Amino acid sequence: MDIKDIQNLIKFVAKSGAQEVKLEMEDVKITIKTGADPVKIETGGVVQQLQAVPVPATPIPSVAPAAVPQEAPRAVEKTASDEEHLITIKSPIIGTFYRKAAPDKPAFVEVGDTIKEGDVLCVIEAMKLFNEIESEVSGTIVKILVDDASPVEFDQPLFVINPS
Repeated sequence: MDIKDIQNLIKFVAKSGAQEVKLEMEDVKITIKTGADPVKIETGGVVQQLQAVPVPATPIPSVAPAAVPQEAPRAVEKTASDEEHLITIKSPIIGTFYRKAAPDKPAFVEVGDTIKEGDVLCVIEAMKLFNEIESEVSGTIVKILVDDASPVEFDQPLFVINPS
């Protein structure tokens, strides 16, 4: 992990509103606390401290998805609207929502498409990792609630599905 990755991580955490984030990899330990506390980076026993600075809420530029290295957990919850049988798929992470695997590829799903459990609905990019969001239910896409390449928050509704 180079200094640019660490800076991007600090900006991402500051923008997310999280109070504290700890990250441990092989020989690097990073603790980021928002507010007045500094960021601590431990590499092979040497501790460095960096000050986290609040960042305005602008999206971090991204590149087209090439591979999906890991899958994020999904959140499924019923809607509280008139039609209680509809299910809302919510974002399991903060990141950038993409309806397509690449700019020249077709969208994963469209309104009216019939899906089955395990079908990929979208990808969410978080810190240059593209996480596939899969359906936990079978049914029909009723609404797509987020525009392509838009930032999404944790637990933000993404899709409304009519289960079959």
